[in-house]
Amino acid sequence: MAPAVSVVVRILGRLRPWETERMKTLSLPTGTHGRVLVREAVGPSVVLVGFHGYMENADIQMERLVGIPGSERWTLVSVQGLHRFYLGRSETVVASWMTRQDRDDMIVDNLGYYDRVVETVVPPAARIVTAGFSQGVAMAFRGGVLGRRKASGIIAVGGDVPPELLANGGSEFPAVLLTRGERDTWYSDAKMSGDVDSLRFRHVPVDTLTYAGAHEWTPDVAAAASAFIGDFEGQWTC
Repeated sequence: MAPAVSVVVRILGRLRPWETERMKTLSLPTGTHGRVLVREAVGPSVVLVGFHGYMENADIQMERLVGIPGSERWTLVSVQGLHRFYLGRSETVVASWMTRQDRDDMIVDNLGYYDRVVETVVPPAARIVTAGFSQGVAMAFRGGVLGRRKASGIIAVGGDVPPELLANGGSEFPAVLLTRGERDTWYSDAKMSGDVDSLRFRHVPVDTLTYAGAHEWTPDVAAAASAFIGDFEGQWTC
C-alpha cells in the first residue's frame, strides 16, 4: 500500500496550482441492483425487515431472523447493503451500508432502496418491524422512521440511533427495542443510556436489554425480539 500512496503523492505534487483549482468532485446518481432475501409466510400480519452489520451479508441476517422464536408466522426480509466487497482474500461476498464519504447522498440512496424493498414485498395490510445489527441499526431506524411506509416497531442490536433523527424534532418513532452486549465496546452503556433518554424524552415506548456477550446477536436477543413483537402482534391482528 505504501508504494501506491507515494506514487499518488508524487503525481499530485507535479500538478500546477491552476490545475488543482480546476479539479472538482461530482456526486452523480446512478442505478444499481440490491440483493434481498425473502422467506414468505401465508397471510402474515408482520413483515420483519432485517439489516446486517458491516462486513456481513443478507444470508447472515436471515439466519438471525429465522432464529427468532415465532418467526415462522412472519414474512422475513433480509436486505443486503448496496456496497459489496470480498471478505479479505476469500471469495465470500459481504457488504457495507455507507461510509462518511458523501454521507447525505448515501442516506438518500439507502432510503430509496428501503422504499423499493417494502413496495415490492410487503402486503398492504401487514405491519412492518425493522431489525438491525451494528451498522444495520441505522438502516432499521432510517427506514422505519423516514420510509414511505413507517415501521410499527424497531429492533436495534449493538448500534445507536442516527443522530440526525434525534436532532430532528419532527421525527416520529414507533416502539423501540434497544439492546447491547455487556462487553460491547462499540455500543457502550453510555451510548445506549443516551439513546434511551433521548427517545423517552420524545415519549417513545422503549424496551431495553443488556445481555451477556460482546458485539454480537445472541439467543437472548432473539428471545427479546420475539417478546417485543409478540406484545404487539395480537393488537395488529385484531
